[in-house]
Amino acid sequence: MLGAALTSFTTFFATVGPIEAAVIFATLTPGVSSQERQRIALRATLIASTILLGSTLAGGPLLKQLGVSIPALQTAGGIILLVIALDMVFARPTSAFKLTPSEGAEAQRKDDLAVFPLATPLLAGPGAMSAGILLAANAHGNALELSATVAALATVMALTLVLLLVAHDLTRFLGVTAQRVLMRVFGILLAAIAVQALFDGIGASGLIGPGA
Repeated sequence: MLGAALTSFTTFFATVGPIEAAVIFATLTPGVSSQERQRIALRATLIASTILLGSTLAGGPLLKQLGVSIPALQTAGGIILLVIALDMVFARPTSAFKLTPSEGAEAQRKDDLAVFPLATPLLAGPGAMSAGILLAANAHGNALELSATVAALATVMALTLVLLLVAHDLTRFLGVTAQRVLMRVFGILLAAIAVQALFDGIGASGLIGPGA
């Protein structure tokens, strides 16, 4: 159970990206009052948490109804997480944590940033939703492991809320270099988890025989 909790925490922390979200939040709210920033941060975290919890608990059964097997889900989820991990390790400008120019322009015009772009796609993006589905699938119906996954998600989202609330101070304290170092460290950990998911998915698929 402890292993499942640690894996879930690392995966959610890497895919949700609390530090990256806090940095972007600070850049989107330079002239917003402290009270309004708190309201936006709380609302965005609650919405993202609801989306990710729903994906974690209902995504697997939904895919099963669509005829998607657990090995296929593990393999696809591993590929998605690996792409995100490589973006994190190499700090690419096209990282999954970045907004496209059109999204950034729209975000600046929005009256409420909580729903877009904070809740989605920054916090509850495709990578984080895929991670939740994959982690729940890896629990194989074990209630304790699934509870550990949900607890890890709750911990990450609570940490995310704290970082959003102190986003402006955090960006000044960390600086660009420290942010990049943390991103690369969690990127390496996420890459290992992603490759293991690929191994598990391909191994359980039966595509490779025992003697291969």
